[in-house]
Amino acid sequence: MSGFSPDELAQFHRDGFLIVRGMVAQPQCEAMKALAQSQLAAQKAPLEYEAQVKYPGAPASMDAPGGKTVRRLLQACARDRLFRDWATSRPVGDRLRQLLGAEVQLSQSHHNCVMTKNPAFSSATGWHQDIRYWSFERPELVSVWLALGTEHEENGCLWLVPGSHRMPFGPKHYDEALFIRPEHADNRAMLEKKIPAELDEGDVLFFHCRTLHAAGANRTDITKFAAVFTYHAAGNLPLPDTRSASLPEIALEA
Repeated sequence: MSGFSPDELAQFHRDGFLIVRGMVAQPQCEAMKALAQSQLAAQKAPLEYEAQVKYPGAPASMDAPGGKTVRRLLQACARDRLFRDWATSRPVGDRLRQLLGAEVQLSQSHHNCVMTKNPAFSSATGWHQDIRYWSFERPELVSVWLALGTEHEENGCLWLVPGSHRMPFGPKHYDEALFIRPEHADNRAMLEKKIPAELDEGDVLFFHCRTLHAAGANRTDITKFAAVFTYHAAGNLPLPDTRSASLPEIALEA
């Protein structure tokens, strides 16, 4: 079984995230990155653009300079078997079953994308919990982030707050866009504990949907690629008539 050790499981439950170093071999990463680069160059839809996310530093509109810079290649599982096969592979599924239970499903409605952080017009992502934008019976989902190249502070790696998945949050902690307000006294003290999730090619980050995270801009001259997918227990259903229920789930085989 390709799963977490007891110590790794304890770390995930304590911190809300865990990095598995060298989980994916270089040839597989390079194949996925080459495919993503080809589809990015061809502007293969569906796409999300920097101007659409409206994050700090993003172009003001699609017509502004850099407005048509691609932020994400959406619907990765439907784009090519290469992405879907990895996202539903045994090494991923075995670990997720330890976290979520015997029957695990991949949500095609959330993440399910290749992140393409462009150096010229990349924007920063504020502090947030993914579950604030998702609608499930229980706030118990896990995202899996595969680095298809180096991810360090200078090219916009993720930052996380250990243990934040167990912290209580209320309306006072969020702004109107559901990002954490860094000026709030409670938030300020909490964010001082942040750490960077620096990754190398083939490293995989598993993180809980309630874990606070953010990301900076890409300050290098090379586009950063990462494949990202989200999972939940089969018994934790998306709520009807919400974005979370907009696409069918994909069951992971045991």
